[in-house]
Amino acid sequence: MRYELYYWPSIQGRGEFIRLALEEAAASYTDVVREDGISGMLDLIAGTSTDHPPFAPPILKAGKRVIAQTANILMFLGARHRLAPAGEDGRMWTHQLQLTMDDFLVEAHDVHHPLAKSLYYEEQRKEARRRAGDFVPERLPKFLDYIERVLQQNPSGGNHLVGARLTYADLSLFQHVEGLRYAFPNAMARLEPDYPLLVGLHARVANRPRIRAYAASDQRIPFNEDGIYRHYPELDV
Repeated sequence: MRYELYYWPSIQGRGEFIRLALEEAAASYTDVVREDGISGMLDLIAGTSTDHPPFAPPILKAGKRVIAQTANILMFLGARHRLAPAGEDGRMWTHQLQLTMDDFLVEAHDVHHPLAKSLYYEEQRKEARRRAGDFVPERLPKFLDYIERVLQQNPSGGNHLVGARLTYADLSLFQHVEGLRYAFPNAMARLEPDYPLLVGLHARVANRPRIRAYAASDQRIPFNEDGIYRHYPELDV
């Protein structure tokens, strides 16, 4: 099967979590909007081409299936491409971790857009500084603490978040660390020595052959100030 991924063409955003899973699985897929424009994605959202219209991208078409929501798509791909455990308990635990990371992604985004997505950053700069004053010293370490604890408690020795094999949760954590290093380089440089298992997992994912090749290719969109993770030096407190 050749998958069709629909996401905004100029940012990594939530679509990057799906791309990483597809790349690691060596799955055949088309990044539709980057190749054919936005109209097909808008048709899906409007419900003119599916009985189950999604609210927003990312959207994955798999045959006749139209699947939306990052965690939902990853749960589907995980089962199909051995990126999740075979047992129900393991699958649910992987899904739970992904949902936690998706929640945290919203918090990271809201540092630079604390009032409204419809406003430019410059229109909420004062509020963003105040939000960063909570996120960087409080919420960011709380998230990193949690991930490190999950790795410590994994019976396999902390090499993966779930069990003894790579899952899509590991890929998603890699993407989070990449984004945090881009948006908050000073804060991450201070914090990372306290999280050796997390840093080690990120490095192992980065060195996986397919992920390394993808990261070096033109398919990997660079981080920029239009995406979820943005670097504004005044917020890197």
